[in-house]
Amino acid sequence: MKKVLIIGATSSIAEHCARIWAAKGDALHLVARNEQQVQVIASDLKVRGASEVTTYSTNLNDTDKHEELLNVADDALEGIDIVLIAHGTLSNQKTCEVSVEETLQEIQTNALSTISLLTIIANRFEAKKSGTIGVISSVAGDRGRASNYVYGSAKAMVTGFTSGLRQRLYKSNVSVVTIKPGFVDTPMTSELKKGILWAKPNIVSALIVKAIDKKKAEVYVPSFWWVVMLIIKVIPSKIFKGLRL
Repeated sequence: MKKVLIIGATSSIAEHCARIWAAKGDALHLVARNEQQVQVIASDLKVRGASEVTTYSTNLNDTDKHEELLNVADDALEGIDIVLIAHGTLSNQKTCEVSVEETLQEIQTNALSTISLLTIIANRFEAKKSGTIGVISSVAGDRGRASNYVYGSAKAMVTGFTSGLRQRLYKSNVSVVTIKPGFVDTPMTSELKKGILWAKPNIVSALIVKAIDKKKAEVYVPSFWWVVMLIIKVIPSKIFKGLRL
């Protein structure tokens, strides 16, 4: 039985990951802002086979509460084997372009709050010399694009931070898995037009749990996004700046 802390547990991807762990009989501690919603998810996971499900509600942008959050999780699970960090928002690029406040808020939510959590979790796992940290970044962080560069910049920060953290923690037997989803059909993306590159959250979540189990370093989900982003990254800047992506 594994003891899994899921941060941002009400996101569609996180919920589907939790269902997989529940079916294996693992113990889960769910953290989210919406207390009512996380309680509904917890009840469902118990029915699906989780050996134990506990919850904690907080605004993850309140970084002063992160130590408390992890203390509660550690007590509830009696030790943590896996952490999945899955919270975030999909930035409104046009709003961010005219609002410094909105831009900074999106970077706080999608990058800085994650980095705060990672710093505390890393120190705890390093001290006990075990643990796996899965962090949902995004393909959007691989190269800034006019359509979503605020969101992409935040995810690029997460990707860079986890890369360095992975190297630091390697000698302590702690794994850091950077997860880069492409387009996923979730409530957060409900207003966007869907196409051939879109994936369902249950498919993405199965790939995420598999990557965490295998302690992969960095994974694109689905895997074809590695090829897509490789092509995007190698386009020369003088050509790229004129494209509408």
